[in-house]
Amino acid sequence: MLKKKSSEKTNREKVVFAIEAADAKEVYLLGDFNDWNPKKHPMKRGGTNKWVASVNLPRGQYEYKFLVDGQWVEDPLNDQVCRNCFGTHNNVFNVSLKVT
Repeated sequence: MLKKKSSEKTNREKVVFAIEAADAKEVYLLGDFNDWNPKKHPMKRGGTNKWVASVNLPRGQYEYKFLVDGQWVEDPLNDQVCRNCFGTHNNVFNVSLKVT
């Protein structure tokens, strides 16, 4: 996960996710914010080695993972994790809107 940027108009915050996967052919962002559906957030190449996707989310706590060429991958840039029902881990992050 890279950065968050809030928008007062929509009461949501833009969250940009990124992962390095130089040899990957397809990468998806999946989480409880998109019902773990790979069709909702396919990631795009953002340079030679990086894949990126952005999501506008309301305040709350979310779990997510990447699907890289069919393999589940945790976010190496986020050490916040929780155990999932499959005995592995999901990454966790919180969206808190800034009040100005």
